[in-house]
Amino acid sequence: MRFASFEEMLRYHAVRTPQAPALKVGRGDTVQTVSYAALCALIEERAVALHATGKTCLGVLCDGTLACVIEIFAAVRAGLQLVLLNENVDPAQIAYTDIDLLWGDAELIEALAPALTGGVADGKGKILFFTSGTTAKTKAVVLTEQSLCASAFNGGSLLPLEQRDVLMCMLPLDHVFGFVCALLWGLSCGACVALGRGPRHYFDDCAFFRPTVLSAVPMLLGFLLQKQLLSASLRLVLIGAGDCAPQIPAALRAKGIRVSFGYGLTETSSGVALSLGDDPYAMTVCPDDTVTLAPDGEILIDSPTCMMTGYYKDPKATCAVLKDGILSTGDLGVFDANGLLHVTGRKKEILVLSDGTKIFLPEYERALAAVLRDRDFAVVESGGFPVLVLQGAETEREALTAQLETVMKTLPIGRRLKAMYIVHDPLPRTATGKIKRWALQQKVGRQ
Repeated sequence: MRFASFEEMLRYHAVRTPQAPALKVGRGDTVQTVSYAALCALIEERAVALHATGKTCLGVLCDGTLACVIEIFAAVRAGLQLVLLNENVDPAQIAYTDIDLLWGDAELIEALAPALTGGVADGKGKILFFTSGTTAKTKAVVLTEQSLCASAFNGGSLLPLEQRDVLMCMLPLDHVFGFVCALLWGLSCGACVALGRGPRHYFDDCAFFRPTVLSAVPMLLGFLLQKQLLSASLRLVLIGAGDCAPQIPAALRAKGIRVSFGYGLTETSSGVALSLGDDPYAMTVCPDDTVTLAPDGEILIDSPTCMMTGYYKDPKATCAVLKDGILSTGDLGVFDANGLLHVTGRKKEILVLSDGTKIFLPEYERALAAVLRDRDFAVVESGGFPVLVLQGAETEREALTAQLETVMKTLPIGRRLKAMYIVHDPLPRTATGKIKRWALQQKVGRQ
């Protein structure tokens, strides 16, 4: 079903199957359910209370709990501008997005209170997500409940869930992939969503809730597979929000689990394409989207129902990527003979060296990983040459250089690493595990 609002989505199921479970939550050692009818009532009650505050912009410090989900839907129902945040939020983000009311951990709210503003005059209908910030500083993307519902419809039309399905939600709701593909997807189909109990329960949540469907990022899936934590009840896993090594879908298929890989962006309210066949990297474009390729292979998206309104208070940045309704994604792709989309990388993950030589970083880093193995590292540009940033100790430099030599001697001189920066702390990553290259680039530039 296509829905125009969260309220319409939830009330549709509350009327048709009022006692059907909408959410599963953990209460001590037991699983409790919240029906669609009960969820609608809880949201309405909270929306009335939020409207009575007279506030205009709510920032939700997402913790994935039942109260968090109710707060999100209630804020939209009450007509507030909604900003989805995580516990590591920068106070400047609160001031920038005009938040005048916070929900979440009491101590964190107290610490962030000085950043609160006088609110916003025209925020009704706006739902703000911050981008991951992999190749540039994070931006606030303005979406709507209409665009998010349309994205859930897009996914559900290609991968429909049944009422008997239990979708496991282990992803952060402040990330658009988690919000749409681990929450709205299930609710739009009338299925049940099991709200995970946080990272410390990664070891037992699958056994506790016995989901039939799971949405996850590659890093989380790798952990669950390594520790053998996936439930035997699983029939489908949706992978998204990051590059995925072939070993992961292969391991899932070996367990008899169907695998689908998703491609999407915050700017398009998440999903744009999903793999439906045997090749997890060959994706069918979603019904509401049109994908074309620029001459250089950049993926261009026309998505009237799912496209962002723009970047918050940043028309210049909006115009740089969105022209005549067409989004320039910065991603590279190709269509195969069957018309299926393959995402091959990012334009900003191609280093153009001082002599014009181009290095595709994911491929380059895979070669280094063969010798560096489990090391935390990334390659960036400095002075027109590739340089390595690696977590470790300075005493390891000589041994690391010797390890790398086996790879370097196979490359032309101009493509070889010109320097190695050894850092003590883990490399900066987004919530979904992607390297923040822009932050590393700045760090290298200061040295």
